[in-house]
Amino acid sequence: MIMKPGKRDIKVSILITGQELEELQKHTWSMAESFGLDRRIDNYRGKRPIGLYAWDMECLLDVLSMALEDPKEYPPEGTKEHEVTKRLYQRLKQIFDSTYER
Repeated sequence: MIMKPGKRDIKVSILITGQELEELQKHTWSMAESFGLDRRIDNYRGKRPIGLYAWDMECLLDVLSMALEDPKEYPPEGTKEHEVTKRLYQRLKQIFDSTYER
């Protein structure tokens, strides 16, 4: 099932490449209830910006937050993977907050 945006929903185009994309794709398994976002992220190659709505951004932020907070499932602070994921989380959070001021 793919969620359909309404006429007032704002779509944001974001380019995610390199190691940020690799780290994000490691977590698509935890996006099971994401209305197709998991497949979109799995298939995304970082060549062009990906269009995301508020609910997509919320899902990505939740998934990244859970990964960063779970030392059993994710490399600890100080590792390159953790720093890249943290940087991606902060970038997406800044875009989300400035676009969807709630």
